[in-house]
Amino acid sequence: MQSYLEFEKPVADLLGKVQELKSLAQSGEAVEIEDEVKRLQNKADEALLDIYGRLSPWQKTQVARHPLRPHFIDYVKELITDFVPLAGDRKYAEDAAVQCGFGRFDGQAVAIIGQEKGSNTETRLKHNFGSARPEGYRKAVRVMDMADRFDIPVLFFIDTAGAYPGVGAEERGQAEAIARSTEMCLEIGVPSIAIVIGEGGSGGAIAIATANKVVMLQHSIYTVASPEAAASILWRDAAKAQEAANNMKITAQDLLGFGIIDQIIPEPAGGAHRHPQEILQSTHKVIEDFLAEYEGKGRLEVREHRREKFLAMGSDLA
Repeated sequence: MQSYLEFEKPVADLLGKVQELKSLAQSGEAVEIEDEVKRLQNKADEALLDIYGRLSPWQKTQVARHPLRPHFIDYVKELITDFVPLAGDRKYAEDAAVQCGFGRFDGQAVAIIGQEKGSNTETRLKHNFGSARPEGYRKAVRVMDMADRFDIPVLFFIDTAGAYPGVGAEERGQAEAIARSTEMCLEIGVPSIAIVIGEGGSGGAIAIATANKVVMLQHSIYTVASPEAAASILWRDAAKAQEAANNMKITAQDLLGFGIIDQIIPEPAGGAHRHPQEILQSTHKVIEDFLAEYEGKGRLEVREHRREKFLAMGSDLA
């Protein structure tokens, strides 16, 4: 069942009228509705195209958080065969917010690491809404280390509002775990690609997004802090999240211009949540091209490319 965001109300109203007409026809009323239904449907499509052609950063934030947007598990089911999940950090516990494992992409062995938010109340609680504890990042380090040992490329899927800020997580070394994970991302000698599929929030995202290539879906966001957190820090008022989002340069278009990311995956009008299969196919093509580009490159070359990529960020602003 489709759910509508607040700014999509004009589309929701038009499609509601379409459903009313269809229900009227099914009830046996002798009315001719085909032309009117077609006119209203076309009007709704035009409205959707117009709305998504001029989304503000705050509206993009809402789209990035849409509950029906494809999640990590959807990408794994569609893109990866023979997936074998791995659990636990071998130090403390399993963290379901970070999902890791090995599988095959078009027959090629790959390591897959990503955040899973969950799709209903039960799974959201299980995955802690995609906010990882230290164990999740230590598990990611373990999988990256295994991939590096066996020369297996790494695919990262980013979708988190940020690392979990709870007392227990801080006591177990949240900052250190994020730093170690970021360090491992930089040190591995195998190609890596990071795809921001929803939210890319703070160090919780960077910990598994420091890759040779960083890609964002068109209506995803990537930011040093969530708009709510930034508003709380700057104005002591989380209600100013919209103002924060509109000034933080968090959209894919902004970040491509700054050289923070390398590519944008276009989303059809209405966002990835309305056309999940198209997005999954587009993502497949991006990964396919990336693996072909890095085929045959040596470990030192891969590592140096990644190092130079991140060292160059902001150099033209100095």
